[in-house]
Amino acid sequence: MNQSKLACGIMSGTSLDGIDVAIATISGAGLNTKIELIVAETFPYPKDILEKVKLAIDNELRVRDVSSLNFELGRLYADCVTKLCKDNKLSPSSLSFIASHGQTVYHQGATQDGSNPNTLQLGSGSVIAGLTQTTVVSDFRVADMIAGGQGAPLVPFVDYILLSNKDKTRIIQNIGGISNITVLPKTQHEKDVYAFDTGPGNMMINYAMEYFFNKPYDAFGETAKKGNLIKALYDEILQHPFLKLQPPKSCGREEFGVSFTKELIKRYHNHTREDILHTLTVATADTMVKAIEQFVLNKHEVDELIISGGGVHNTFMMDQLKKKLHPIHVLSTDDIGLSSDFKEALAFIVLANQTMYQEPSNLPTATGAKKTVVLGNVSYYR
Repeated sequence: MNQSKLACGIMSGTSLDGIDVAIATISGAGLNTKIELIVAETFPYPKDILEKVKLAIDNELRVRDVSSLNFELGRLYADCVTKLCKDNKLSPSSLSFIASHGQTVYHQGATQDGSNPNTLQLGSGSVIAGLTQTTVVSDFRVADMIAGGQGAPLVPFVDYILLSNKDKTRIIQNIGGISNITVLPKTQHEKDVYAFDTGPGNMMINYAMEYFFNKPYDAFGETAKKGNLIKALYDEILQHPFLKLQPPKSCGREEFGVSFTKELIKRYHNHTREDILHTLTVATADTMVKAIEQFVLNKHEVDELIISGGGVHNTFMMDQLKKKLHPIHVLSTDDIGLSSDFKEALAFIVLANQTMYQEPSNLPTATGAKKTVVLGNVSYYR
């Protein structure tokens, strides 16, 4: 079990800002897991496929087109892995396994309007396995949902085994399209760990940048810095029903995606673009701050907030968090030796490693599941 293996992780998140592919060595399992990044790269989505993904998310594709997109994404992910391997003089078949999260086009964590909890990630694991000639683990969320969980967040298990510290109570926060946190009390007991989505991460900001400036994101938060707060818009965001729910809870584009953001922009169109970006960014940061205050600081004295994901690069947002959460020490996973840009791709390598050992890798305290379960479907290549 302690033998080191070469593995690959593929992550394409709700922000749709690219396909993260990481190759790492991994050994052990559970609390004995050791992982080390070898090489990683973010591949852009081809424009035509990106448009199809957006249409699928907006429920504007026919079933046959969704099915076709599932295969197209599988081929695309396989091509990304093959290219990264080739550029680094590796063969995909030398990988022990590939972990592919897939592209989420729909996620409903709880019963809603008579519909049972369900989730859909596209990018066929069998297609990736056949094209890379490598075993692939994919479709990680379903098993947790069938066990009564919300299928999210899953990364807290990885946070627990890699980042818990007996001397410090830590919050591990990932700011992707959605923001989620894992609370790691210094007891280091699994039952004391809990996690949940705090609300929007980069999702609303990225859409507004695309809408107003034809840019994928607000580099360093420079546009947001130029604006002023629109109090009514700020209040409307902070009154979103999701923010009042008790953890465990998860959200996605269904709550804070294009439809929600577009409607806000429409209602506040008489304000400057910069003011809208400023307000979206401040409100987004404050959803994180208020979640931490309401659901964490009432239970724990927190030593560190360690952030990963694209939000790390939004200096304006990071400054908001540092100022409003003082005296908690705010830093990034890069500061403790774990890539902030590729943390989630690495995390799914860890989850897939558990799957290959037939070991569970969900945290019921995070997802709300009734029990621990082995996650993922395995597509073998022979």
